[in-house]
Amino acid sequence: MAYQISATKLQAYNRCPYAYYLRYERKLTTNEFFGSASLGIALHQALAQCHRDWHYEQPLPDLRWVHHCWRQHSTELSANQVMEGFEILENYYYRFIAGEVALTQPLAVEGRIQGFLQVENLEFLITGRYDRLDFLADGLELIDYKSSRAVKLPDATEMDVQIGLYYLALEQTYEQSLKYLSLLFLRTGEKIRFEATPAHKQRVETMVSDLAVRLRYDQGWEPNPGKQCDRCTFARYCSAVSVSPAPLPESHAKSQLQLALNL
Repeated sequence: MAYQISATKLQAYNRCPYAYYLRYERKLTTNEFFGSASLGIALHQALAQCHRDWHYEQPLPDLRWVHHCWRQHSTELSANQVMEGFEILENYYYRFIAGEVALTQPLAVEGRIQGFLQVENLEFLITGRYDRLDFLADGLELIDYKSSRAVKLPDATEMDVQIGLYYLALEQTYEQSLKYLSLLFLRTGEKIRFEATPAHKQRVETMVSDLAVRLRYDQGWEPNPGKQCDRCTFARYCSAVSVSPAPLPESHAKSQLQLALNL
């Protein structure tokens, strides 16, 4: 079985190899808390239906189509959330649909990516998901909807990792290069494009190669002290943070590691 890698995992590895080792190899639990995002989920589902199920026999849908899609996915929300969602989607309609000559049918919506990379005789399975994938004249544009109240951009380094990983996987799947990774902030109507280049792909390949060496020899998991230490849930086990780190609990985790033999 191939070793599974995602943008989230590779970003964690880039921040600190030791924290990555504890979380993904030793399978230590964390106290991270993830709140409910029911409004955001409903917005994503409504937009997926809007772009996926429109018949495309006419150039543009009218606003009633967007309202119809919202009603299908907002039944479990509060009255205030339903009204808020209507306003967000109406803003989206007038910003990204009404002014177009015709609505372009996406290549895929709510899709998953999958790719493979073999390094150091280890096979890596690249996984991820996206909200929408559009076909452009010179490549692909991956669109990620953001329902947060503030326009907050990811760390530049972590963005580069995500772009490179998606570049690699989409190239294998569609035989087309990723041209842009775009963040579309639904509440403000802002769309921020990040250009994707072969350099992003090469950087990710280098990172995976470095990870492969550590996995194969199960060593070199040194901590990488930095600003991330303040919120690291494994700080009590880390010699870079604590003078007397706690001993690691016993682990019965099974490694995903498996050699890929060239026969």
